[in-house]
Amino acid sequence: MTNPSTRPTSTNNAVSDDVVIRTENVSVYYGAFQAVRNVYLDIPKNKVVAFIGPSGCGKSTLLRCYNRLNDLIPSARVDGKITYQGIDLYDPKVDPVEVRRRIGMVFQRPNPFPKSIYENIAFGARVNGYKGDMDELVERSLRGAALWEEVKDKLKQSGLSLSGGQQQRLCIARTIAIEPEVILMDEPCSALDPISTLRVEDLMHDLKQRFTIIIVTHNMQQASRVADLTGFFNAEAGEGGSRFGYLVEYDRTEHIFNAPKEQATQDYVSGRFG
Repeated sequence: MTNPSTRPTSTNNAVSDDVVIRTENVSVYYGAFQAVRNVYLDIPKNKVVAFIGPSGCGKSTLLRCYNRLNDLIPSARVDGKITYQGIDLYDPKVDPVEVRRRIGMVFQRPNPFPKSIYENIAFGARVNGYKGDMDELVERSLRGAALWEEVKDKLKQSGLSLSGGQQQRLCIARTIAIEPEVILMDEPCSALDPISTLRVEDLMHDLKQRFTIIIVTHNMQQASRVADLTGFFNAEAGEGGSRFGYLVEYDRTEHIFNAPKEQATQDYVSGRFG
């Protein structure tokens, strides 16, 4: 078993030198409860990185550290260091609102605003001070989310009138409209049907030409289809019987699924537990 107090198994050349986000010895607490322990992880530019592992192993908790959404939980505390393009994200001088503009988020369930399709894109751009051609931005963002052809004749209709898969792509379009560099996706397909899931997966392949994507997924087939690199997380009992999550292994996706170095990874991807 991997010692959760040490660095996970990883291939030296798994990550290029072009690192966007660096995670160094990061632990996350909610009050006295430790949710994640001692994570080291580099996220390279223009790649899709998947976090897999059983429920309760800290995948989503770590994901939310990258755009400081855990700040919204009063008891949350992050130890260690997370840097974005060399800047400490938790430096007191760093504005978390600006962090969330540069590192966007797509949630598990589609959450379009109760506004028109057009305003779902334009609203966030206006809030962030966009001064360009709004019609062009809306079209570009919807095209970027592979949704334009389906909605171009009904931009004044409510975003809530779309199907679940379309709503999720609308949320992706809303995210890319504010031109982040990184997009976080927390189980973005768990509420979608198989056809909509494949459309979002195809979209990820296109988006990584412009963005870096980190996705949390319980679907190992999805991770194997979309991710360039995969981190396997596990959970272990700590003091008092509570469980904390830790990173077991991080490597190129084909290695994680076909030739993992850790037995726990092999057991998980082969379906022996989880």
